[in-house]
Amino acid sequence: MKDATGGRLTLLVMGAIESGATHGYAIIELLRERSGGAFDLAEGSVYPVLHRLEHDGHLQSRWSPVAGRRRRIYRLTAAGRTALNAQRRDWQTFVSAVTAVVHG
Repeated sequence: MKDATGGRLTLLVMGAIESGATHGYAIIELLRERSGGAFDLAEGSVYPVLHRLEHDGHLQSRWSPVAGRRRRIYRLTAAGRTALNAQRRDWQTFVSAVTAVVHG
């Protein structure tokens, strides 16, 4: 899936969720904080990824009260952890290839 992050929004979302079950807006905040503001994503870009990952069996969700509001909390499944590790390997391969070309 191509997106504003070079096709890696799925990797970013799964990486954010890996640290613990959380809701969509918290994922957006975590990505913004960890990236020093480089990933300042709109809710409309993250929720479709969450829904697709859940449909594919990589996430499970449940409704839970958070700060007085009812929110859907997402967590990685075993299949999601396997997919995340595969995406990390692919990303490292890509980074190594780009580094080899750029730094000759």
